[in-house]
Amino acid sequence: MVAMEIPTPQKLSEKKDIKAIIFDLDGVLVNMPEGHYEALNRALGLFGARIEEREHYDFFNGLPTRKKLETLEKQNRLPLGLRDTINSIKQKYTKEIIPSYCTPDHSKNILLKHLKQKGYLLACCSNSTRDTLHLMLQSAQLFDYFDLIIGNDEVVNPKPHPEIYHTAMQRFNVHPKECLIIEDSPHGIAAAQESGGIVRIVRNTEDVHLGLFEDLLINE
Repeated sequence: MVAMEIPTPQKLSEKKDIKAIIFDLDGVLVNMPEGHYEALNRALGLFGARIEEREHYDFFNGLPTRKKLETLEKQNRLPLGLRDTINSIKQKYTKEIIPSYCTPDHSKNILLKHLKQKGYLLACCSNSTRDTLHLMLQSAQLFDYFDLIIGNDEVVNPKPHPEIYHTAMQRFNVHPKECLIIEDSPHGIAAAQESGGIVRIVRNTEDVHLGLFEDLLINE
């Protein structure tokens, strides 16, 4: 996997303007990108196909499974007409491995608890399907912290389109500049930036801790 160079988070000059914090899930709150890679290749393998680890992290990571399969079909790496079948099998495999990858992380519980106590609205917007998203959050014991949870099948256009973030902002009735968005993958980062929100980029789950939000949590 090629490491991304992540800029040091900038301090928010007007932290009082931030009302909502929107988190991506995979690679931000739970370490699931590898799980999606494993489940997809397991499903693809039934039909003699696979994706390599490097292309997964360089391109496919952060895309909905349907978009990944559509791309593979266009590249003539999948027989025509199998996308729905493979997607269903992949979702089944994903749900089977969620407990192994989405384990409780005390640091994430502490972080979300502190942000809630400070009065921030919290959302989780993911390119996973609603059912899978809920299962991952429940497995990681993070579900109850969120005021809003949106999966890719609850919007017309998944990431890298900004619709999922615009939907969260509208439901919270907040301006984009009142939202801080936490993202890791190129497709998610593109969606967050296009939404007009304030974007904080992380490399992986290890970057997501109290220190990342020090400027929002410290007392005046």
